[in-house]
Amino acid sequence: MQTKEKIRIDKYLWSIRLFKTRSAASDACDKGKVRMNGDAVKASRNVHVGDTYEVKAEARKWIIRVDALLDHRVQYPEAIKHYTDLTPPEEKDAIPFLAAVFHTGKRQSKIGRPTKKDRRELDDFME
Repeated sequence: MQTKEKIRIDKYLWSIRLFKTRSAASDACDKGKVRMNGDAVKASRNVHVGDTYEVKAEARKWIIRVDALLDHRVQYPEAIKHYTDLTPPEEKDAIPFLAAVFHTGKRQSKIGRPTKKDRRELDDFME
């Protein structure tokens, strides 16, 4: 496998599958959600082996150390070999419960708009 010596941070974050698209990784950099040593990183910054980055995406926060450079998107089992996840365990455990409920696409019971069945029952009650 051939890798380049210079890789932009947005392309690296996309290739290791922290972001679904490269433009999403670039937007995160522009919004200051990618940091190195507490300072915001521009999308054009080059990644070097040994760098440590703090990345905030959607509902998750990662702290990663670059172990190897990767310039193209690969399967997840291959991608995780190129970085080390240094995120504390308490931050890893706190978010999946919320995210699992959030991304199901189903409405939580008794929250939000009434369903068609609820509306029919209300109409029957009012008549």
